[in-house]
Amino acid sequence: MLTEQGLAAMPAVEMVAEFADRTLSPVQVHDAVQSVIEARESVLNAFWVRDPDESRKAALASEARWAAGEPLGPIDGVPVTLKENIARRGVPMPSGNAGVEPVVPEADAPITARVAESGGVILGSTVMPDWGMLSSGVSSRHGISRSPWNAAWTTGGSSSGAGAAAAGGYGPLHVGTDIGGSIRLPGTWLGLATLKPSYGRIPLDTPYLGRAAGPMTRTVADAALFMRVLSRPDPRDWSSLPPQDIDWSAPAADVRGLRVGVHLDAGCGEGCDAEILAAVNRAAALFEAAGAVVEPVEPFLSQDLLDDLDLFWRVRSWNDFRELAPEARLRVHPHIIQWCQGGADVPGTKVLQCYQQIMRIQAQTVAATIPYDLVLSPVAPVAAFPAEQPMPFEGDGKTMSHIGFTAPYNMSGQPAATVNCGFTADRRPIGVQIAGRRFDDPGVLRAAAWYERSRPSEAVPRWPDNVAGTPTGEKTTWTTLEGKKQ
Repeated sequence: MLTEQGLAAMPAVEMVAEFADRTLSPVQVHDAVQSVIEARESVLNAFWVRDPDESRKAALASEARWAAGEPLGPIDGVPVTLKENIARRGVPMPSGNAGVEPVVPEADAPITARVAESGGVILGSTVMPDWGMLSSGVSSRHGISRSPWNAAWTTGGSSSGAGAAAAGGYGPLHVGTDIGGSIRLPGTWLGLATLKPSYGRIPLDTPYLGRAAGPMTRTVADAALFMRVLSRPDPRDWSSLPPQDIDWSAPAADVRGLRVGVHLDAGCGEGCDAEILAAVNRAAALFEAAGAVVEPVEPFLSQDLLDDLDLFWRVRSWNDFRELAPEARLRVHPHIIQWCQGGADVPGTKVLQCYQQIMRIQAQTVAATIPYDLVLSPVAPVAAFPAEQPMPFEGDGKTMSHIGFTAPYNMSGQPAATVNCGFTADRRPIGVQIAGRRFDDPGVLRAAAWYERSRPSEAVPRWPDNVAGTPTGEKTTWTTLEGKKQ
């Protein structure tokens, strides 16, 4: 008989099968997940809002539907978390920032509506760092989120709470958002299977250049199952792709004959650690041994392109920052204050130049990758860093030095998945990014499923039963603009 941890960590595809044959109930699963959350949440700090009583009512309703043979959809009864910037009617949305007055949405976002319509049991809203512009679990409002692998390590970000929940066994299905790597970075640093889908594949109520939402799970099959729900159309997203009948449940593909590019030098940012390059090369060798045609991909980004993307985002966040009241500005995380001040008073001509550089990123990414069915690369140049550190690399000039492999696919709109492909000597997870041609989300997931099934045993995550390590400090202080401690 499965333990509570075993029930909570059961893949969604198995859960649904057992709900259908009445060997397992949504309430059993829900209660097991809540036990895991109670045991781990004081360290992991994954949730912004959760209501166990309400989610248990949803589980009871699902149990009744399964008993009647009338499930609402493919994830009826399965526990789900949603990142806090995905609107849930009546739930405040502070975007991880202590300086803002949280927006209280009057309607559910498309993602929330699709999950509810499919019977998913929403456990709550997961945390994120300030405005989603830190690649860690550090937030001025929420404090620090920590890795279930080791509490001293980062979760990654900005989908920090979603990543902690997925790796921590808070049920199988979690939604993150991603504008430069915010799904895939927690994916690599937490050993997850994730997908940043094609731009417009999952409808949003606040679309923006490069922004996507997607599944964060422990298995590729669960990510594919979740895409059946998340990709359903919604007219509120004027930028979304047309409705398409996609068989998300297609089995892992044979990679024989596929053209696979291997991209090991981003051409910008920091260089990759040797352990990460070795792990990605081993993944590429596995594709080649299975009959794929594997070729190197030369760098297609440059530092000036990455710098101008960074400046474009700084200007955007500076505009948000300057709208805050003076006393509210002091509550924003100091790293974000310093970063967005670099976007103050940038002339319009320069902002337009930055936008044109983003168009160049789009064009160069598509041109470099279109000869290939798939492109394999690192997700980030380093493995998980200390949980208290806002970014992988310190220093203003290195703010975005870690997104050279991820951000291009946000700008080009191409799908990109992550799968764990190894570990460092000190057991930090390493993910491989598997990107595909525009709109070929199913092909990317099939290839990811093939690699997941074929990878060597030493690359398979053995999920921690308990949170390892000891946090160096549960409460973080910092100096505000006026030199006061907060």
